[in-house]
Amino acid sequence: MSSVEVRESGPSPAHDRDPFIIIGAGPAGLTAAYELVHHGVKPIVLDQDERVGGLAQTVEYKGFRFDIGGHRFFTKVSVVQGLWRSMLGREFLKRPRLSRIYYHRKLFDYPLKPLNALRKLGFGTACSVVMSYLRVKVAPVRPEVSFEDWVTNRFGRALYRIFFESYTLKVWGISGKDIRAQWAAQRIRGLSLRTALMGVAKRLPRRSGPIKTLVTEFEYPRLGPGQMWEAFRGAIEAGGGTVRLGSQVIGLHHSGGRITGVVTTRGGATSPEPAGHVISSMPIRDLVRALVPPPPDAVRAAAERLSYRDFITVAVVIDEPDVFPDNWIYIHEAAVKVGRIQNFKNWSADMVPDAAKTCLGLEYFCTEGDALWSQSDDHLMALAREELRTLGLVDVAKIVDSRVVRVRQAYPVYDDGYEEALEVLKKYLVRFDNLQLVGRNGMHKYNNQDHSMVTAMLAVRNLFGEQHDLWAINSDDEYQEGPAAAAVSGLAADHAVRDQLAATQPNQPTRLPAHTG
Repeated sequence: MSSVEVRESGPSPAHDRDPFIIIGAGPAGLTAAYELVHHGVKPIVLDQDERVGGLAQTVEYKGFRFDIGGHRFFTKVSVVQGLWRSMLGREFLKRPRLSRIYYHRKLFDYPLKPLNALRKLGFGTACSVVMSYLRVKVAPVRPEVSFEDWVTNRFGRALYRIFFESYTLKVWGISGKDIRAQWAAQRIRGLSLRTALMGVAKRLPRRSGPIKTLVTEFEYPRLGPGQMWEAFRGAIEAGGGTVRLGSQVIGLHHSGGRITGVVTTRGGATSPEPAGHVISSMPIRDLVRALVPPPPDAVRAAAERLSYRDFITVAVVIDEPDVFPDNWIYIHEAAVKVGRIQNFKNWSADMVPDAAKTCLGLEYFCTEGDALWSQSDDHLMALAREELRTLGLVDVAKIVDSRVVRVRQAYPVYDDGYEEALEVLKKYLVRFDNLQLVGRNGMHKYNNQDHSMVTAMLAVRNLFGEQHDLWAINSDDEYQEGPAAAAVSGLAADHAVRDQLAATQPNQPTRLPAHTG
């Protein structure tokens, strides 16, 4: 008999005779399905893509594997880290991080290192950076509304113009003045010129954990992030769940404050599916478009107000064993369109099937339908080759193959007015008592994988009697205090119980109730 105390299961979700539908087979959707399987529920996962993982999928081409955007596996959430490791075991590698900035044909260490930046910027420019920083410390930008305001207050206006202004326009297609400060707060929280400089001297003030942007190592699946999500898929299907790829959701029928059915299309044929509960990570804009009957005009207008940034990767195979040591390089050069270059071999050597070759991923940020997105694959491959020649990072004569991959709605945009639109949508969608939104696009929040997974875990717990506000889970939340801390602590405790039960009673669903926190 196990010494672990097992609490009696909480109430089963209502209407569980109808399928539990998960829309999206990315980190959030697959995590929700995995959790449901462990509660004895057999969900149906729907995704329009032919691969699991969403943006965190791995594409394979002639044995070469490449990541869509580069996905570090780093988290402070112990239950997520434990889940990742249990899924892949020794296939989950620890990797050193090296990333640099390419600017004016020079490579700058990132995060910034004082001597490196001083030498490469030149003494006069470096002095102007420091003076600019000191000026903004005396008279900061107030109110701090935009991305430009946020960065200027932490780095100074000179450094913003050198390293952020043109790159931001390249990545997002809009000025830093038109991006909300919340995006920077989530993505580069805790870093400033002062902390970057002090970090090199190891004189950082005491903190509850490392600065997100200063992480020097991370974990990574041996065969890319898709290996992780394929493992999740395998566990879901082994537990009786279903994963249907190539199935695009085109209809969400509702009545009486409930989603009653989901309609998908595949190869021109449509398929209806009754729905007991729905957990969705599809973009909110698409979800609102799919509602039948349609919502009021104001709600539809708010959905159309949300915008996304699309993404193209041109994978280039080079007949050389090594080209540069970085995991990735940020390209802050206005003369080229490429925004970032990944070196997949430096994430994991097994991403490249031939040790004598290297595979790079040139990343282009665009908007579906614009001039870049609309170019043919041949044109994009020629562009990548020419830009590598311009940058001088590789010998383009040694390029032996290329492949283009397009990704729609890769990044939710935090532009002016998005918050107001999102509030309209949240107030409308809350009326559906069997619908929960999770994940990055599902919530239009620039969360990392781990926080997307937490929203999914808590969404499942809501089905078993708890009441968690998923919108309170933020990527910059360190879970040190308050309701979020209690919720995540509860997840960790129950996963520990579940793991011990699995060791003594293998192949049995563990119907654990949710913590009430």
